[in-house]
Amino acid sequence: MDDAVGMNRDDLLFVPIGGCDEIGMNLNLFHAVGRWLMVDCGINFAGEGLAGVDLLLPDPAFIAERRDALEALVLTHGHEDHIGAVAQLWPQLRCPIYATPFTAALVHGKLAEAGLSGEAEIREVPVAGSFETGPFKVRYVPLAHSIAEGHGLLIETPLGRIFHTGDWKLDHAPQIGAPSTPEALKAIGDAGVRAMIGDSTNVFNPRASGSEEAVRESLLDLLYMYSGRVVITTFASNLARLKTVAAVARAHDRTLCVAGRSLDRVIAAGRATGWLDDWPQTVAIEDAMALPRDKLLILCTGAQGEPRAALSRMARGENARLSLEPGDVVIFSAKIIPGNEISVARVVNQLARRDVDVVTERDAFVHVSGHP
Repeated sequence: MDDAVGMNRDDLLFVPIGGCDEIGMNLNLFHAVGRWLMVDCGINFAGEGLAGVDLLLPDPAFIAERRDALEALVLTHGHEDHIGAVAQLWPQLRCPIYATPFTAALVHGKLAEAGLSGEAEIREVPVAGSFETGPFKVRYVPLAHSIAEGHGLLIETPLGRIFHTGDWKLDHAPQIGAPSTPEALKAIGDAGVRAMIGDSTNVFNPRASGSEEAVRESLLDLLYMYSGRVVITTFASNLARLKTVAAVARAHDRTLCVAGRSLDRVIAAGRATGWLDDWPQTVAIEDAMALPRDKLLILCTGAQGEPRAALSRMARGENARLSLEPGDVVIFSAKIIPGNEISVARVVNQLARRDVDVVTERDAFVHVSGHP
């Protein structure tokens, strides 16, 4: 008996430390036969309500006190709300980390920045692969999401099978990876599942999420309306969208310029793992303004109005190497995360003062959710 929480060694438990009933900061614990398995370790962005605070981290104290019984940290995919706290919290956990190749590449970069390269053990699992650790048998279940190598986890324990969906959707043409099917998910249920931990982000939306292929077609059509510079901002980790933007630039004979360190990191990981093997030749930021306005497409960070992101600095006129003028257009190819509305509105207003056109998902079909 663990008197601190009143549980028995043989209890099958799900303990959400973060990410349930909120967006971001995912950290989930599963317990069986006296051992623990952690799934994901993410951050959340503080927003306008917490002055001077940029990031929020889940509190790992509960599992840090029991780290001798912690088998591993398993990562479902590479979004910041699922891996962003690994480098900060791993020193309190000291457990092996399991991830598929693209996610592992992103985590290696984070650990290197934190000076932990040689300390944390990352065990790479192939796409749709599986592994065993302690009483847990874990199978990665490929599911479409707005990033490469999105997976759910089928976790087998002596006390029953759990299906942890991670973030997911059904997409017949995801642009990155093979599409997941209702039949594959039905087979999991038919084999017997004791509990499912599910992504409920769009639970009150009765419509289908839509396909990444449709976003590509919509952006292709939209760019015919503009002869000035085109700026597209999106989530840096949305590898499928990055691939879409590159295809749109190529189709419109525009040279791509990438602005933002997080984009540089994700693109490098995507190319290293084969997901962006057709990535085009890009123009350096310092050379971009020399191109004719109708021959340039800037892919940049700042879709959530982050003050230090590339788009925000362009909107304020503070980017010495990239500038915008009347007739240019900025396309927000992303959903505004709840809590970021004021930050995004501030950037939109600054762009409007410069007579720069702005297109959001309210104006055109420029974004599709990665959730069901």
